[in-house]
Amino acid sequence: MNKKIIYLWVPSILFLLSGILWNEVAGQDTSKVVKKHLTERVIILVIDGPRYSETWGDKTHQYIPRMANDMAKSGVVCTNFFNDGYTYTTSGHAALCTGVRQELENSKGTDLPQQPSVFQHYLKQSGLPSSKAWLITSKDKLFILGNCNDTKWNNKFNPSSDCGKNGALSGYRNDTITFNRVMAVLKKDQPNLLLVNFKEPDGAGHANNWPEYLQGIRVTDSLVWEVWKFIQVDPYYKDKTTLFITNDHGRHIDGWKDGFVSHGDDCDGCRHINLFAFGPDFKKDVILDKYYLQVDVPSTTAELLGFPLPLGQGKVMKKLFKE
Repeated sequence: MNKKIIYLWVPSILFLLSGILWNEVAGQDTSKVVKKHLTERVIILVIDGPRYSETWGDKTHQYIPRMANDMAKSGVVCTNFFNDGYTYTTSGHAALCTGVRQELENSKGTDLPQQPSVFQHYLKQSGLPSSKAWLITSKDKLFILGNCNDTKWNNKFNPSSDCGKNGALSGYRNDTITFNRVMAVLKKDQPNLLLVNFKEPDGAGHANNWPEYLQGIRVTDSLVWEVWKFIQVDPYYKDKTTLFITNDHGRHIDGWKDGFVSHGDDCDGCRHINLFAFGPDFKKDVILDKYYLQVDVPSTTAELLGFPLPLGQGKVMKKLFKE
């Protein structure tokens, strides 16, 4: 080969390689979704506001019989899982969606998260339509989870959504309605990424209704079990789906402030929450006491589905995975 051609060719190759390397170092993804795991779909089910003491922390598991008796042996129960950020509904859900602890207005949903969500990252990296990522919530104010304030992401790559009675400021709806919407979307659109909010038992707690609070736990336990059964048999989801069942926050411990009625501080009742993790990449029949955090859920979701979450403050929950 002519020496002059070699001199021109070598620097060009080096320049190209250095550009690729720089993109990797700078966190600029140079490819689409990269698959390393068996998981192809992720579903995050959020039960709003039960205390750990009435759920996995109760040795009898009397209020969560479906999760404890019918589901637990198929996955990992995390007994040392916490919300270490803001223990309110919007902030807790935002942490589960963005991997970032942030304080957001909690009454009407007037604040968008500051950072892009797992939905936006996934849709951008995959190039799939919005119907492949869904946000379905009983609380209308959680429509904010599909968008963010970052100007590079605002109103871009937003998921499909069905929140409250009819979106922003429309009011809350019954969890059975939300469940029916979830099942309809799973069958029709077959999303690869889905987050669901069930408003109970939080609603009954705020109403200072202890029997209805416990009933709210029982009902949501039965609803997540129905979703779990569906993904065991549906051809699109069977053996390809990871399921996280968790909470946005807990409630005050007995004897502190107004007890189970409210939440929002750093007492153990507000911070100690549940996590059940099931999927083809995870261990089975395991009780795990490894300390993990709410912001770790989106980081693990991103790892499973093969896209970056560069601003996430969490980490991949490696102890969930098979050896």
